Amino acid sequence: MPTPARAIAAALGGTTAFGACMIGGALVEAHAFVTHHVDVPVLAPGAAPIRVLHVSDIHLMARQGDKMAFLRRLADEEPDLVISTGDHISQGQAIVPLMESLMPFKGLPGAFVFGSNDYEAPRWRNPAAYLWRSTAGEAEPARVALPTGHLRERLLDLGWADLNDATARVQVAGRTVDLRGTGDPHIRLDHYEQVAGPPSPDAELTIGVTHAPYRRVLDAMIDDGLPLVVAGHTHGGQICLPNGRAIITNCDIDPGRARGLHRWEHDGNEGWLHVSNGMGSSPFAPYRLFCRPSATLLRLVPAE
Repeated sequence: MPTPARAIAAALGGTTAFGACMIGGALVEAHAFVTHHVDVPVLAPGAAPIRVLHVSDIHLMARQGDKMAFLRRLADEEPDLVISTGDHISQGQAIVPLMESLMPFKGLPGAFVFGSNDYEAPRWRNPAAYLWRSTAGEAEPARVALPTGHLRERLLDLGWADLNDATARVQVAGRTVDLRGTGDPHIRLDHYEQVAGPPSPDAELTIGVTHAPYRRVLDAMIDDGLPLVVAGHTHGGQICLPNGRAIITNCDIDPGRARGLHRWEHDGNEGWLHVSNGMGSSPFAPYRLFCRPSATLLRLVPAE
């Protein structure tokens, strides 16, 4: 019979080995890119589908060749429209490789908003704190500004529309689609009142775009009658339970809607919300668990 000391040592050894496996798996999973395909019933009866590629939270570093290759492969999905919901880069040196990776989409209708990491580089934090951090405004290390203006110019060079507190009308697969977006709600750059109002009857569809899915923005867009809102920011939870459920969202929506397609309701109004898992993470937290990095091909189809 083992002594108590040996039993404790064996248990500690097993726990350490399990923890090491989990950490190793989380580091590997951060490179296991996947493309999701989701149908969203928002079009008029009889309308032909519209293929929308939703990318978010790329957090690109110049050394991340596998992520760049995944971005380029997304062109094989043959989207009609590309929407990026922010946090494109983690360093200024990543702008050139980002644009090289997005060149297959040049000439396609597209639009973008910015997240906080398009303005400032990620900063080191205690990795364990990620599991209980859920609001903005806490003390941070020194800020390092990113070349946001240059990033914006290069995205505009693709022919994409800047939706930071702005609107755009695009022709998508022969249809008129209106887009409206906000600045990043996580750092209170959102001014939805600048783009608010009911959808135009001249457009076949109006889509809302924001980086962080805060309730105040989602509620306002849904109350205006938008049938679809897309967002990112949450990383799908990044560290999830084995069933894929997020533990935290880093904003004020519930963990059950940290990723994927869900209904959003407010004051009797409702519409669809799609939250992207995102493709990346902070270079100081380069892991994912039960939450693979991804992009999503949203296939907009007629509502029943």
